[in-house]
Amino acid sequence: MNYQLSFRLIGQKFIHPVVTHYGIWEIRESIILRLVDGQGRIGWGEISPISWFGSETLEQALDFCQQFPGEITTKQILTIPDKLPACQFGFESALTDLEQNAELDYTDLSYSGLLPTGVQALHQWKNLWNQGYRTFKWKIGVDAIARELGIFESLINELPDSAKLRLDANGGLTREQAETWLKTCEEIPDKIEFLEQPLGKSELKQMMELSQSYSTTIALDESVATLRDLEDCFQKGWRGVFVIKPGIAGSLYRLKKFCQNHEIDTVFSSVFETAIGRKAALELAIAISKHQSRQRAVGFGINLFLTPHKTLLPTNLGNDLFLFS
Repeated sequence: MNYQLSFRLIGQKFIHPVVTHYGIWEIRESIILRLVDGQGRIGWGEISPISWFGSETLEQALDFCQQFPGEITTKQILTIPDKLPACQFGFESALTDLEQNAELDYTDLSYSGLLPTGVQALHQWKNLWNQGYRTFKWKIGVDAIARELGIFESLINELPDSAKLRLDANGGLTREQAETWLKTCEEIPDKIEFLEQPLGKSELKQMMELSQSYSTTIALDESVATLRDLEDCFQKGWRGVFVIKPGIAGSLYRLKKFCQNHEIDTVFSSVFETAIGRKAALELAIAISKHQSRQRAVGFGINLFLTPHKTLLPTNLGNDLFLFS
């Protein structure tokens, strides 16, 4: 089937810059897709690459979109190469949006709220708590470990007993630092849900060793950034938590099939997408949750960093530009 294709590059300025082991991120750029079929039905999709996580670059995604002068076919969408995982997700989610009629119920999902790095977490967690969040994510490995451990102690003492905390190192710790964090977490097991990606992507064996040596759960994120990575880690024996970012994972259809065919412990997480990409990702999370015995909070609590439909910065790139609001 043939579809009319329009796309537009937009940017969202973060309310607070996102600080991670990779550096400071101030503007989230994405490509918004629109497909129109012969009946006039419209499907929306979003391409939101994070190249340092393992996806294509934004420039590569734009180059791909610009190959199609106003029209694309189903076959072309379903044969997007694996080296363009964000494009695979964006176009397949646009197809799904075009074909889907039923409204999904998101009320059964619980959400993890992303805290600012450093001492700002102590000033912001109450805002998220008052919004209904009971699970929080805090990024570590961006400052001296002694300072972060001090802030961590204060944060743990302030959080209510019913709160859960996820620590995300983005692969920025040494083996010694990872063990220090794990030993610290062992002392407060009721409040720590997991330590996420303590070591680099290439250090799967060491993370498997750590997961066997400590009772604190370890989650993989960068190591399972794409569907190909996820399949590889599963084949190598990883049975901890898989943090899946649908927006850069690759084929929406194949990812859904893999998760339904394997009993894996998943957390679906944001790539700081707009409402268009978030809708597709959460629909996937709902579909997969029906096949899982354990339900974890999804990582889409990014209220402190992006406000939906606000601060969109359109560019002049793209073909047959359309209004986006």
